[in-house]
Amino acid sequence: MVSSPMEVAHTAFWAERGGLLFRQARLAADMNQRVLASVSGTSRTTLSAYEHGRKSPTLGTAGRILDAAGFRLALEAKVEVETCESEGRTFHVPTRLRRLPVGAALGVVRLRGREFDLADRDARRDAYTLLLCEGRPGELLEHVDGVLLVDLWHELALPAGIRAAWEPLVREARLDEGVLI
Repeated sequence: MVSSPMEVAHTAFWAERGGLLFRQARLAADMNQRVLASVSGTSRTTLSAYEHGRKSPTLGTAGRILDAAGFRLALEAKVEVETCESEGRTFHVPTRLRRLPVGAALGVVRLRGREFDLADRDARRDAYTLLLCEGRPGELLEHVDGVLLVDLWHELALPAGIRAAWEPLVREARLDEGVLI
């Protein structure tokens, strides 16, 4: 069976991404290839081939290598960002709310020349208002935490069209957690 150029490119892309994942896990665990290969039950040359995208491991092997480095494989929902328009204003809304790592959810962010300490509720309310009204797709994905947004939802001063576009996400998140709006 001959693979199409698209399939070959797709496979190469994921092999590279997987290789980067292994390398990041190994470096975060402060291990060299020899040590990680040994504790994960593979050879150093095979691990090197994985890291450089020359070879792709089975899912079981990938899980074993990441586990040996102190990480786990996890399924994370893909989030797209849609462009919406209301009242002559263009804004963006993700297809689902994400949970961010604590450092990102409660860190300090610089937006439109202003700095916001997301650990401070009032600052987070101001930042989220700005992000929901004017945030670019990447900014929304990097700085809006779903649980923190739901917690602040009724405090946000949003134009009606933007509130209406985000409301289904907030409602869904609340129902998932068993909380009624």
